[in-house]
Amino acid sequence: MLSLARRPLSAAVPAGNLLGIHLFQCPDTVGIVARLSECIASRGGNIHSVDVFVPDDRPVFYSRSEFTYNPMLWPRDVLRTDFLNLSQHFSAQRSTVRVPDLDPKYKISVLASKQDHCLFDLLYRWQEGRLPVDINCVISNHDRRKDNHVRRFLERHGIPYYYLPTAPGNKREQEILELVQGTDFVVLARYMQILSEGFLKAYGKDIINIHHGLLPSFKGGNPSRQAFNAGVKLIGATSHFVTPELDAGPIIEQMVERVSHRDTLQSFVVKSENLEKQCLAEAIKSYCELRVLPYELKKTVVF
Repeated sequence: MLSLARRPLSAAVPAGNLLGIHLFQCPDTVGIVARLSECIASRGGNIHSVDVFVPDDRPVFYSRSEFTYNPMLWPRDVLRTDFLNLSQHFSAQRSTVRVPDLDPKYKISVLASKQDHCLFDLLYRWQEGRLPVDINCVISNHDRRKDNHVRRFLERHGIPYYYLPTAPGNKREQEILELVQGTDFVVLARYMQILSEGFLKAYGKDIINIHHGLLPSFKGGNPSRQAFNAGVKLIGATSHFVTPELDAGPIIEQMVERVSHRDTLQSFVVKSENLEKQCLAEAIKSYCELRVLPYELKKTVVF
């Protein structure tokens, strides 16, 4: 297995240049990094950092590169064409290039149920500019009063809120599908409904979920009470892609915290919810920074 450690993003990008990011997946062969470097250098750019992963058991090349980019020397349409040619040359399965300071933010919709902690944390991080997304709308199967703090926040910022109550025979999926059209991906911020395989195929883009534990333990309702009653010493949260198989999609991020016999159920729940908020936000941030690539069937490469 080959892996080149990335240089911290905190290293300064030279004045006058922007940061470009390239995510790449292709069959492994000789000369990929050389051609990538040549492509960037020929347009006056310079590789700022690179992270490469080649599994021991599969001839597949995964990489994420950050490079200095000057739009005066390298027009955006030429940059797109250059990386398209590179992709075609190496028969890439995935090649994505972004210039965060120039490209539109990711457009998302957020689905939530009764619990507010993950939803409101995302709204707060969005307000603070800590997530590179624009929120198209919030959809919930739980009605919140107009004086609820979430509803007041959404109204203040002009974000639509849609209340779509569900029933065993009606998940309101067609209505949800219409509301999320045009988004880049969807976030489930503790949305306690199972999305059907038909919905996933019709939407056709990534959906990121937060799970209340280290999968696959403590599935179903009252996970904190299940874990508390089991006397666990570590609790966690898992953010993953949604697939037709319940809570079995490729994992993006996991976080843990130690608990003890001194914890009450209340402190247990508080710790668990804090983990869920942090884990979901980190997964969204990693996804938007092009740090996540599917790996085999149920794995991910997270640079």
